[in-house]
Amino acid sequence: MLDTANGMVRMFVYKVGLDPQRKALVILSDEGQKLLLPIVIGPFEARAIAAVAEQPHERPYTHELTNSIIHRLQHALVRVEITKLDEGIFYALLYLQGDDGEKTVDARPSDAIALALYAEAPLFVAQDVLDKAALPSEQAEEQERDEFRQLLSGIFADEDTPE
Repeated sequence: MLDTANGMVRMFVYKVGLDPQRKALVILSDEGQKLLLPIVIGPFEARAIAAVAEQPHERPYTHELTNSIIHRLQHALVRVEITKLDEGIFYALLYLQGDDGEKTVDARPSDAIALALYAEAPLFVAQDVLDKAALPSEQAEEQERDEFRQLLSGIFADEDTPE
């Protein structure tokens, strides 16, 4: 869904995991899964995003703590936007609504995504960010298959292939 007034596209978490080089990634997709936006994140952040559905936790994750603070301050997270991509770094904003109006808070995209999932708030990405970094899903899937094939071929590079 395109929010044409703001040039934003509604996105969803498609996958979270490790790529063949062991880098943690979150991959966002549009509603029709025609575009995929890979974002490199830290392994702890990937775990936090993956853990959103797991309840309860012994100790709160950052997104749980942040959500608790937002509510204690009598605000609600109404949306998250990934607004900018500059020199390979993504930037995000949290939009908080309270009695005193709307406020924005700068956030790392990984934290913002985890918080959006936890708070069930919509996630948007600026169209110009998608223009710079998103891949058509067919191209992304082909790239993923190629990387997987390379990984498999590397497993037996130093050894004889099993019979």
